[in-house]
Amino acid sequence: MFSARDPADVERFFRGLTEYAFQARLGVVDPPLIDYVSVMLVRFMRNERLAVLPGAGEESADVSHLLLAAERHADPAAAREEYRHIGDVTLFWSGLYPEALARYRKPGPHADLVGYLVGYRAAGRRAYWLAAALEPEEAAAERALLERLAHEYDLCVEGLAEVRRAWGDAA
Repeated sequence: MFSARDPADVERFFRGLTEYAFQARLGVVDPPLIDYVSVMLVRFMRNERLAVLPGAGEESADVSHLLLAAERHADPAAAREEYRHIGDVTLFWSGLYPEALARYRKPGPHADLVGYLVGYRAAGRRAYWLAAALEPEEAAAERALLERLAHEYDLCVEGLAEVRRAWGDAA
């Protein structure tokens, strides 16, 4: 019996949805990438890592401020983790709840939703790329995964949109 209170069941649920969305719906067979996305979903659904929400604070609505803050880290490991988190947050919101981002775009000449989403996704892609660049030499597999997340960012957004559709069907 499925229990939303049992962490193992929640993890299996999101892993299954993610595998279905990426493999069956999109034809993407990349176990490390799919595992990363499913683990990210579990982390965010547990609300442990959603401290940086769009609109949660004046600066967090503009991802460029977050990228600049990460650049100021003297410790490469801390900067790498912050870049990764920025990539994860932008991927999560772009893929699962893009309509929620609409209310956080700022007025001005580039206030159109499409332009805002393109910039938001570009910031997430860049964050993954920067995290990969800071990954130590001995962590080649992790570096390769972060590079794939940067290169396949839009595919991952599409995969998360499929997860949301499948999630709605499962409810």
